[in-house]
Amino acid sequence: QVQLVESGGGLVQAGGSLRLSCAASGSIFGFKTMGWYRQAPGKQRELVATITMGGSTNYADSVKGRFTISRDNAKNTIYLQMNSLKPEDTAVYYCKADSTTLYSGSPFVVDYWGKGTLVTVSS
Repeated sequence: QVQLVESGGGLVQAGGSLRLSCAASGSIFGFKTMGWYRQAPGKQRELVATITMGGSTNYADSVKGRFTISRDNAKNTIYLQMNSLKPEDTAVYYCKADSTTLYSGSPFVVDYWGKGTLVTVSS
């Protein structure tokens, strides 16, 4: 069974930094694309950054130049280095991974989600 476990969230002052980690397991096919999404209370979940197995990255405009996503394919782990944090970055950050799952012997690409880790940025 695929599992994604996030860690690294916490409380930080504006201008500070945090590093999030997401360890993925349970897929014999690996994880093609992994990424970070975030959701603040009363708001929709939004993309923060994604990264492919080959290292191609995409970032939301709001975090470009401040956040860096990376991955260690050997460990099936991704990271999000967050610098120059702002109060508006406060949210629950979720790890997402795309992987192949077998249903009755047939492959399907499925999105998997972690349970989230809370990041709070104080002003």
